[in-house]
Amino acid sequence: MLKRLQVKNYVLIDSLEITFPEGLVIITGQTGAGKSILLGSISLVLGAKADASVIGESGDKCVVEAEFNVPSDNIALSALLERNDVEWDEGHLILRRVIGRSGRPRAFVNDSPVSASVLSALSAELIDIHSQHQTLLLSDRRFQMSVLDHFAGNAELLKKCSSAYSEYLSLKSEMEELDGRIARIEDERDYNEARFRQLDEASLKEGELGLLEEEQKQLANAEDIKENLFAVEDLFSPEAGTDRMPLDAVLRESEKRLEKISSFLSSASALAERISSCRVELGDILSDVSDMNSGIEVSQSRLQEVEERISLIYGLMQKFSCKTVGELIAVRDELNEALYDSSVLEMRRDELMRSFKLKKEELDALAAQLHSARVKAAPGLAESIQKSIRSLEMQYAVFEVEVNDAALSASGTDSIVFKFSSTGRNAVDLSKCASGGEMSRIMLCLKDLMARYTNMPTMIFDEIDTGVSGSVADKMGSMICSMGENMQVFAITHLPQVAAKGEAHYLVSKDVDPESLKTVTTIKKLSDEERVLELARMLSGSTLTDAAVANAKDLLGLR
Repeated sequence: MLKRLQVKNYVLIDSLEITFPEGLVIITGQTGAGKSILLGSISLVLGAKADASVIGESGDKCVVEAEFNVPSDNIALSALLERNDVEWDEGHLILRRVIGRSGRPRAFVNDSPVSASVLSALSAELIDIHSQHQTLLLSDRRFQMSVLDHFAGNAELLKKCSSAYSEYLSLKSEMEELDGRIARIEDERDYNEARFRQLDEASLKEGELGLLEEEQKQLANAEDIKENLFAVEDLFSPEAGTDRMPLDAVLRESEKRLEKISSFLSSASALAERISSCRVELGDILSDVSDMNSGIEVSQSRLQEVEERISLIYGLMQKFSCKTVGELIAVRDELNEALYDSSVLEMRRDELMRSFKLKKEELDALAAQLHSARVKAAPGLAESIQKSIRSLEMQYAVFEVEVNDAALSASGTDSIVFKFSSTGRNAVDLSKCASGGEMSRIMLCLKDLMARYTNMPTMIFDEIDTGVSGSVADKMGSMICSMGENMQVFAITHLPQVAAKGEAHYLVSKDVDPESLKTVTTIKKLSDEERVLELARMLSGSTLTDAAVANAKDLLGLR
């Protein structure tokens, strides 16, 4: 049940904090007083969409907080909180929603931040809000289905059917995708084979292009390279018959002379060692230059071969829109997979087909069970609703629940149609025959029945009595009151016959602050005397009459 509601700076509500009792809670107020604003604040804290437009004039943010007492054995609620890492003292829940000027809302459950979707999921376990226009749901086939399924106790079957249907659609989608891939492979086989063959015959290797380009530079400049390498060798080691000494001989002689004087000059020994090191290093360099020289090939045929290979690779890169040889190799491998993977895909499709058939059989069996349960429960639901409707002064009313075949869906293979006749003859589709007042009475009967089967702790009726009056309104009030014996029920109403029911009566009013001249909406619990006056106002209008006061007392049973 909703135990406490705190609202700050929400539209015309400046600040309010109010507690609510168990049972039936009556809320009244003149048209435009702000009853819809109060209901809007409750919807906000339960996850409804919101933006900065809901923020009042008293600050840069609005805050709505609702405290609930909930059954500690609510398995669905416990699982939902656990999945979202929300700690809670079983039986106690505080929801809070904060909207800033940026329009970005924040939500909390027991001070743990959560998303608005979590609040919405929680609201399904906490409150059922019937808005003024919800009678339109009576024409909604899904709503009609849900009423019958709640009555038949099909929750577990529906869950299994919905899960099986999701898997069925997933398997079907995967098969359709595989069929498309296989078809594309077959359609493009000749084209892809030619492309693959061209890349495969090229025998591409990762990093090949860089090596080829380096080799091409060497081959194109081989004569110049060899000429310079020969010159280096000659400088290091001149041919015999020249007047130049080899570098090694020069260094060896220098080393010998320095060693000769080292006994007289100690630093000469260190210089001799350094020359020795240089001689070894220069010998290694000369060896490397000689190896390099012998490895350089002057070959026009090889140069032509390399340039043709480079031209081939660049041509392939342009044709296949690739920037590297690695990308070309990837394209080749993809084409190979596309060409030779069709058999694998067909094997996978065969596996999927077997799984699909098994899942379809499972789904058909679940749909058949649902159909059987619905057909069995339909007469009982129709009889129960018809009995309730007739108790609201439609003694000849007929209500029927028709189960028809429909396309396979997450809810099975049925379509539900509610049929109604106020005269007892020729029941037709409810959406085509009932008046506004009749729709209100039928919806209340459905809500009364659903409350018994859903174990909803709190229900809010926002003017469900629209379109009725007199003794019918009194009987609707009695029905709402009886619902309040087993759950918390809020009834927002304009009818004194309904407002007289229950014990807790709250008045919503709109006033102007004399200091700030700001219009604000407030709500307060009425005393017995104030309640008499409010009912009298509802009976007679702005001018209270003795007859209206007497009638109000009579409605409240105070005489």
